[in-house]
Amino acid sequence: MGKNLIQQARGKGGPRYRAPSFRYKGEAKHLSPTENEINGKIIDVVQCQGHSGPLARIRYENNQETFIPAPEGVRVGDGVIAGENADIRLGNTLPLKNIPEGVSIYNIESHPGDGGKYVRSSGAFAKIVAKLKDKVVVLLPSNKNHVFKADCRANIGVVAGSGRPEKPFMKAGRHFHKMKARNKLWPSVSGTSMNAVDHPFGGSSSHTKGRPTQSSRNAPPGRKVGKIAPRRTGRK
Repeated sequence: MGKNLIQQARGKGGPRYRAPSFRYKGEAKHLSPTENEINGKIIDVVQCQGHSGPLARIRYENNQETFIPAPEGVRVGDGVIAGENADIRLGNTLPLKNIPEGVSIYNIESHPGDGGKYVRSSGAFAKIVAKLKDKVVVLLPSNKNHVFKADCRANIGVVAGSGRPEKPFMKAGRHFHKMKARNKLWPSVSGTSMNAVDHPFGGSSSHTKGRPTQSSRNAPPGRKVGKIAPRRTGRK
């Protein structure tokens, strides 16, 4: 009969693969878009197991509260502003079209009003490299240029917690508990190291199998593993 592949079991859902979001402090996102500037105040800085960096809880003058990834250099009591003409200052929220080139930014929206999707992990930042008519080109932490709409918003600064990857885990147990906090499946085992019953690449008692890593577009669901019908191969 065989078994479900790991990716099939994860897609089916269940407590083994479901994130413990009921323990998370809240969703980190921008305030809803407004025409006028809104002043806010950082009332707390919290740790959330669903985020790699600390979160800043902000209370705005309209009594709305929201979380954003905390930038380096802020503390409880500091003021922040959300609006199109806000100052270029740590934690402020502005559209990309009003941010000068070369300023460090983070928590960039993919589409205007979605709250922020890009550059949110600890120590991450991006920079604007060019501005077009209604587009803005941003250099991401991956050293790739990405084109955003000019009305997409971002925060000024660098996400706090930049030294996190520098400390080694030293032993597998610490890595296990780190992954367990977000209910991630760990350790990650390659398909070639599995038994034949667990994966199409498994079996034959060695790491070199006679199965290609590219899967046909017409392959059945149990065989569709590896590179799923790629349009091209190799690195650009």
